[in-house]
Amino acid sequence: MPSDKVLKEADRVMVICNACRYCEGFCAVFPAMERRRTFEDQDLKYLANLCHNCRDCYYACQYAPPHEYQLNVPRALAELRLETYRDAVWPGVFAGLIKHNGPAVASITVLSIAAVLLLTIVFSGPPTVFSTHLGENAFYRVIPYALMVIPFSSLAIYLIVVFLIGLNRFWRDAAGKPADFTDFRANGRALWDALRLKYLAGGGYGCNYPDERFSHIRRWLHHCVFYGFLLCLTSTTIAAIYDHFLHRPAPYPVLSWPVVLGTIGGVALLVGSAGLLYLKARMDSQPATPRSLGMDIGFLVLLFLTSLSGLLLLILRETPAMGTLLAVHLGIVMGLFVTMPYGKFIHAIFRYAALVKNAHESLREDNSR
Repeated sequence: MPSDKVLKEADRVMVICNACRYCEGFCAVFPAMERRRTFEDQDLKYLANLCHNCRDCYYACQYAPPHEYQLNVPRALAELRLETYRDAVWPGVFAGLIKHNGPAVASITVLSIAAVLLLTIVFSGPPTVFSTHLGENAFYRVIPYALMVIPFSSLAIYLIVVFLIGLNRFWRDAAGKPADFTDFRANGRALWDALRLKYLAGGGYGCNYPDERFSHIRRWLHHCVFYGFLLCLTSTTIAAIYDHFLHRPAPYPVLSWPVVLGTIGGVALLVGSAGLLYLKARMDSQPATPRSLGMDIGFLVLLFLTSLSGLLLLILRETPAMGTLLAVHLGIVMGLFVTMPYGKFIHAIFRYAALVKNAHESLREDNSR
């Protein structure tokens, strides 16, 4: 369970905010807060994950430091979010990865790259790895089909199971009735809010990020990461259909759907992750929790390296560097997959669940008027 200290601070902050209500137009957190007179642990966890960390409330708050109340809404909710991530981890033995996420992501990724590269050289031999391969099945000449497909397919199934268990735990501990999550209208509204990243606009003028000035740059960079990731996933899915059902093995022509979508997605992911890393380096640290810094940076660096290695593999796939780049890229992707349920990626799932609950409450409130 989250520590009493973190919950107590979140409760103190919400009680004061509920009395003030100056920031009610900034995001979904404050209208959701105003529907409550008191805050149970479940309410606080839900509100913490509904927060998109736009920080508008911090710079608008008359009770923020150096005021004696020392009110810091973004930090208090960010601290509690980390606790909800750790509570939902499955298997529980991996909960420590949340606490030490930066070093864990770095170590696992380096080991994954080394393992894939070493196994590729051992099983295929240096002459094969460092040679030029052209035409169909070029990738499989370096890394055999079974060794490429079976591990990643197994890992994908594991990820789905872990995410579903984590979502169930979060919904049970922070959201409420299971039936609420299947509300069709609530899911439709939540999906629309998520797809346009509505609450990264703050009160409409953007986030106060990286400093007190309003800006939409963080929202647009998140769009690049979000849609870049989806395009890369779509590219991989289409490539799998080509390979397994249409019997058209990779690599594919430059103007094919897998390459076009993967290139656009990779560039968007590269720009988005690099931009967010730049903003992270310049941000005001006062509204942030130091405990999340390693997690944030580790995830962004991993996304950046995934897109960079994928684009380099595309550009140099007809050169002797292809074998090495293929092994390195798959090692980075392996690191991303292995750490995905125990790092920053989990926030997207929990935040969507919080958006569903918020939409359900909003619709119920609208119907009661």
